[in-house]
Amino acid sequence: MPKMKTHKGTSKVCKVRPGGTIKIGHPGTRHNTGKKNAASNRAGRTAANLSNSDYKRIKDLI
Repeated sequence: MPKMKTHKGTSKVCKVRPGGTIKIGHPGTRHNTGKKNAASNRAGRTAANLSNSDYKRIKDLI
């Protein structure tokens, strides 16, 4: 039976925690951060949990 392949772009930015929740970084922090203010750069460093609605959509891709 054919299996569903992992979406490599999604797997590079998401990490599945042992409890099953998904850790993801904030958007807009990969490049071009020199023009953003320091507060948004600091806020982007902390990780976030994926919301339940996004989890249902993305869980098959990882």
